[in-house]
Amino acid sequence: MKKGTGSRAARAAAKVLRTSTSKTVRKAAGSALTQSKAPRERTSAAAAKAASKVLRDGRTSKAAKTAAASTLAQRQK
Repeated sequence: MKKGTGSRAARAAAKVLRTSTSKTVRKAAGSALTQSKAPRERTSAAAAKAASKVLRDGRTSKAAKTAAASTLAQRQK
């Protein structure tokens, strides 16, 4: 069984999608939210790159970093 995004990370992703204007942050959050409804989905290379950028950027919110971390956790190895 594949593990999807948890409810806490999904809530953080939804909050980020409502409040953020950054394309990179929104891409990572969108991927995390998609995986909460479809756990078999895997993170694309573009979404993983965006999530990595979000995690490295010191200016992003805690909710954005939570969503980005969830996105990267779903990345196929």
